[in-house]
Amino acid sequence: WPAQLRAGSFSRETGYLPDLMATCLDLAGATFPKNFAGRATLPPEGVSLLPALRGKSFEPRTLYWEHEGNRAVRQGKWKLVAQHEGAWELYDIEADRAELHDLSRQQPQRVAALSALYADWAKRCGVLPWPVPRK
Repeated sequence: WPAQLRAGSFSRETGYLPDLMATCLDLAGATFPKNFAGRATLPPEGVSLLPALRGKSFEPRTLYWEHEGNRAVRQGKWKLVAQHEGAWELYDIEADRAELHDLSRQQPQRVAALSALYADWAKRCGVLPWPVPRK
């Protein structure tokens, strides 16, 4: 498969960690199992990066992630993030790549819409609240 890629090429398409498994499945011509050990599996969240590696564009999509209670959702140029138990912060990552200017107070409707999308994703994917350490 490496011969299918243009050497020295660059893509501005956005990918994230769940896309790696989808890309590997695509390259191998494999499918993700619908069941494992007698239990239904959740379908993979990612998409294959192979089209981007071949110079094609992706359809716009919303990206979600969570790690140790820290959470985020990205839709287009908007990125909503929160540290564990922290308030949501909103950034325009086209204008503010370093995420220095929180726009959550200026755009509460966007925060509400994106946080609702995150909540739906977290429920669908079984994301559990991160445990609060006991003192």
